[in-house]
Amino acid sequence: MNVVKATAAEPDSTICLSNHVKQALELYFSQLKGYETANLYHLVIGEVEKPLLETVLAQCGYNQTKAAKTLGLSRSTLRKKLELYNLF
Repeated sequence: MNVVKATAAEPDSTICLSNHVKQALELYFSQLKGYETANLYHLVIGEVEKPLLETVLAQCGYNQTKAAKTLGLSRSTLRKKLELYNLF
């Protein structure tokens, strides 16, 4: 399970992103009404990565070095992803 402990401001709370992802995927499948899907992995990553980058950048005051560290990416990888999503 992917559980992220909150900051010191909220030491007892936890956030479980995987539950949100699971709920979104269950909703997605329920709306297919029997139709098959393909390339789901790439679909999900494509839907999640851009807002992830946008949100982390905003939270880091648009400091790319800090955002890269927060994301666990190198700064050059972050810059490539920003370029891919036209977030420069």
